[in-house]
Amino acid sequence: MTKPAIVRSSAMRAIQVLGSLAFPSVAYAHGVTAGDKGYIMETFGTRIVPFMYLGAKHMVTGYDHLLFLFGVIFYLYRLKDVGVYVTLFAIGHSMTLIAGVLTGIHVNAFVIDAVIGASVIYKALDNLGVFSRWLRDGPNPRTATMVFGLCHGLGLATKMLDFELGRDGLLENLLAFNVGVEVGQFLALCVILIAMSVWRRSASFVRYAAAANVLLLMSGVALVIYQVKGYFTASPT
Repeated sequence: MTKPAIVRSSAMRAIQVLGSLAFPSVAYAHGVTAGDKGYIMETFGTRIVPFMYLGAKHMVTGYDHLLFLFGVIFYLYRLKDVGVYVTLFAIGHSMTLIAGVLTGIHVNAFVIDAVIGASVIYKALDNLGVFSRWLRDGPNPRTATMVFGLCHGLGLATKMLDFELGRDGLLENLLAFNVGVEVGQFLALCVILIAMSVWRRSASFVRYAAAANVLLLMSGVALVIYQVKGYFTASPT
């Protein structure tokens, strides 16, 4: 298979994966599997390693996080810039995750997940140059990344509050979970950066960069529609 054919094949597989993420068949982007939910609800005391594992698992399977991170680093070529944006996102995510659980702040899961979908839409529009063309003073990308990081963390905190975590060892478990999230984010980011680095060296990047961000935009719209529909159709509790 020639190199252009390999690139096209890889691009098509990436599009298929992204498309499947855009139209999930399971509930929330911040959902927790039945086994993990049972463990969280039944565990007592400090459990550092298990909660680190759960945090890492959440990040590498959290398609909303990955779509947003994909958009954030799409046009970042220097590792220094990647580090700045990812750090801002991580700080925001960590603050609301820990504070949200400790203070018991509860937001409707459908609403916060719709906002997270909106973060994907924002980043796609930013990458497509919509704000720079149509707005004199568009949103500051670093500030927006921090703000959406706060929303992503609040989304997870909302889900964890539903599991009524035991107070014994709560802070330690939350910190361990958050460390796991950051480890998972780092691993996922490494994969995304490697894939982006390979793609950027091919001629197809220039041809399909806009199309990739249109697909990212569609994914964000699908996430928002899915959560809004869930908000209006979910049975009251």
